[in-house]
Amino acid sequence: MSTSKTPIFLTGATGYIGGAVLARLLSHPSANTFEITTIVRSAEKAKILKEKFGVNAIVGTHAEHDKIESLAENSHVVFHLADAGDEALLHAILNGLKKRHSKIGDLPILIHTSGTGVLIDDARGEYATDTIHSDINIEQLKSISPTSFHRDVDLAVVDADEKGFARTHIVLPSTIYGIAAHPLAKAGVSNPHSLQIPAITRASLDRKRAGVVGKGLAWWPNVHIDDIAELYIVLFDSSISSPDMTGHGWEGWYYGENGEHHWIDISRAVGKALVELGITDNAEPTSFAVEELPKYFGSEGFGWSFGSNCRCRADRGRALGWKPKYTTQDLVASIKPEVEAFAKKQ
Repeated sequence: MSTSKTPIFLTGATGYIGGAVLARLLSHPSANTFEITTIVRSAEKAKILKEKFGVNAIVGTHAEHDKIESLAENSHVVFHLADAGDEALLHAILNGLKKRHSKIGDLPILIHTSGTGVLIDDARGEYATDTIHSDINIEQLKSISPTSFHRDVDLAVVDADEKGFARTHIVLPSTIYGIAAHPLAKAGVSNPHSLQIPAITRASLDRKRAGVVGKGLAWWPNVHIDDIAELYIVLFDSSISSPDMTGHGWEGWYYGENGEHHWIDISRAVGKALVELGITDNAEPTSFAVEELPKYFGSEGFGWSFGSNCRCRADRGRALGWKPKYTTQDLVASIKPEVEAFAKKQ
């Protein structure tokens, strides 16, 4: 391949966000100038990625840190779209970028995925908050609790930028919704479903009644899968074409939101779908019992997060030219297809 191509390493190609972003890169106007490499566990998916999509898919795991480090070292751009909490994985990527910088003088670009979950409180669905975060408020970003979700990883990303061996950017998606319909999802390579709404949907199907944490009064922001994928591309394009105009380091945090909802809005839409599908005769959600939280969400602590407040505004992304199209009304409309999809799997 021509050395003039931009080498890009992308993690999480088989995931919900990673698949959506990779699909956008493959249909990018400059796609023929990219040399995209990804790492996947499945040899079968690697074969499809290579043969159908022209992606250099390496078979391996995120625990193979030497392999990850080497892949990052050979890349000018890294999209880290996999496990936001895996500190060892992130450090393998950073080690690779540091080696690249010291060996060839390149200033590589890291676009890392965190999440607005870094902002949550412990409302347990009982109340709404008035506190709203902006990603252009640096002091607010610096004041995020050291115990918040994957804070150690996020700070390591910023630290790499401050040390000057990479330009780093952090995208923080909120509640992502919509069943992915891009070619990678259709080919069975990447996961078409999000996390939060499907978790509530599966729990509600199992208990045959829509569930909600507490009263569901807390706020969360939301963003459609196509819109969040577009934010990554807008950020990527800007970091390539106008690096000095693109916020990085502490000025490189990009919330992904285009509206907000109360948790009860999701649960009520699930309940309505359950009634329409003949699964229950009562659309009104009931509160999850404490013992249901570990059953449906993996742990009690994680379960309470489905009743937390998290409010933010994607000011920095919009200033770069990001124009999300889908709204909270679209989120509500997306829920019945999710319920139908998971009802079929029962």
